Amino acid sequence: ENPQLSSHDKTDLAFSEDSHSPYKHEPLEKVLKVNGFNTDFNCRFFQLSERAAMDASYVQELDGILKEARTIENHLKQKREALKQRFAVIANAL
Repeated sequence: ENPQLSSHDKTDLAFSEDSHSPYKHEPLEKVLKVNGFNTDFNCRFFQLSERAAMDASYVQELDGILKEARTIENHLKQKREALKQRFAVIANAL
């Protein structure tokens, strides 16, 4: 037995030497890292999904603002044309 191995390493070595087991024994740290990665990935995916939903709502809000701005712009253009016509009538009367 190798005295430089920790008790954890000795346990892993004993599992890997057991050829009767149908399961592959992985070190606990490796399993936790994979599970931690999955948890971190899921958390980040959820955050990105929330951000995408929020961005979509911002796009809808901006679309509404642009539609309102175009309506106001068209209204002001009509008012300008009406003023031009009135000034033309006044100028012709003078």
